[in-house]
Amino acid sequence: MATSSSLLSTDVRRLEGKVAIITGGARGMGACAARIFCKHGAKVLIADIQDDLAKSVCNELGPESAFFVHCDVAKEEDVENAVDTAISHFGKLDIMFNNAGIIGPIFRPGIQDSSVSEFQQVLNVNLVGAFLGTKHAARVMIPAGRGSIINTASIASTFGGAASYAYTSSKHGVLGLTRNAAVELGQYGIRVNCVSPYMVVYDEVTRNMLKKPGVANLKGEILEPEDVVAMALFLASDESKYVSGQNMILDGGFTVTNSGFSIFNLNLT
Repeated sequence: MATSSSLLSTDVRRLEGKVAIITGGARGMGACAARIFCKHGAKVLIADIQDDLAKSVCNELGPESAFFVHCDVAKEEDVENAVDTAISHFGKLDIMFNNAGIIGPIFRPGIQDSSVSEFQQVLNVNLVGAFLGTKHAARVMIPAGRGSIINTASIASTFGGAASYAYTSSKHGVLGLTRNAAVELGQYGIRVNCVSPYMVVYDEVTRNMLKKPGVANLKGEILEPEDVVAMALFLASDESKYVSGQNMILDGGFTVTNSGFSIFNLNLT
């Protein structure tokens, strides 16, 4: 079976000649995507509010491969400018990776403890940001008659109780946005999909959390940023030319597992 490392091999440069915008590309999964997309031949524009981190990634990748623009994805003028900058700097836009997102408060999960301002903040970044990225990517992709738009969702897009009201609502919204846009934009040759990861391991805290019984399903494996980017790379490439409107769930089977009621003797770790 192919591993993420083999899928990310640059023996075949899957994005050769393509131009991508990655929102939230200054760190974490977004920075990982920027590095891997560039290795596969893409020119990348990083759109983020963390200027210093984003510039550091661009310096690492080199001016021929990466460029940065300050962008608050909740502000339409910023997103519009990011798309226009990609066009002026690189000449076109093939891939829009709406990856920017925030979790919001996790220690006040109850609805009585949830504030409207916190709820709106999460929706503004996670959902409105994906909407604006899709809208302005479509603006330039429609005349070109092609393009791939990828939204970062979550397993919280498919069921309740895994995250806060704000985060869960925002990711359900991202899935609905993805499906609607896939229907409309498909007639112009534009594909729209989302990637829904489970808990991504960035540190030992997350790694240890996944070792608790009932938390994970696929024994012996953990989800790392490169695994999620491997799926985004597939969706960005021509290898997925007939994939659209899909929610690509990366969860090791977690969302189809009911550890409390099963004919199998589940000892989930």
